[in-house]
Amino acid sequence: MTSDSVQQDMFTVLHGQPAPVVTRWTYTATDPFAVTLAVRTRHDRWVEWLVGRDLVLEGLSRPTGDGDIRMSPQLVQGYDIVEIEIRSTDGRAVLEVDRDLLRHFVDSTAEMVAFGEESGRMDLDGMIERISQSCAE
Repeated sequence: MTSDSVQQDMFTVLHGQPAPVVTRWTYTATDPFAVTLAVRTRHDRWVEWLVGRDLVLEGLSRPTGDGDIRMSPQLVQGYDIVEIEIRSTDGRAVLEVDRDLLRHFVDSTAEMVAFGEESGRMDLDGMIERISQSCAE
């Protein structure tokens, strides 16, 4: 990763499954409002979801989300976790990730771009130019 991004792999429990799965959380300052949550599948493929960084922050302290991704802090058998529910037309999955590890990741993103300062980091002119160029092709 570069100095304008942070990545952290975490073991995650897929609800009801005995073996943990690996999730990869990535944040890039060039896309300051979003976090990429990737889940490694059995065949070493990664399935990715783009999640609002503010949703991840809120999920550390209270239930949040009303769309395809919902997060909620939980205490499960003595473990302090964040439960992440992912919904799609194919079904739903519930992941459980250690809350301290997720908090560490969120803190790392805030060191790069403070919460509330995201819009100042966006290059809107550059985005418009890239979109315009891709439409012209």
